[in-house]
Amino acid sequence: MTKIRIFVADDHALVRMGLVTLLKMERDFDVVGEAEDGQATVRKVLKLKPDIVIMDLMMPGMDGIETTRAIRA
Repeated sequence: MTKIRIFVADDHALVRMGLVTLLKMERDFDVVGEAEDGQATVRKVLKLKPDIVIMDLMMPGMDGIETTRAIRA
């Protein structure tokens, strides 16, 4: 069975940790990475190539919308 590879991006460590903990409880999901800001998210997502990115819209530096545009470009 192929697991869904998920990346979590949020500037609040507690929120990130909670999401990752919940996602890891599901056997069909594999959390492949996480980041605290837009620039780190772009860098890591391009390297890790997850199936899904769970993105906070309000992050320092690059917000979630800018980050999504950068990843899609």
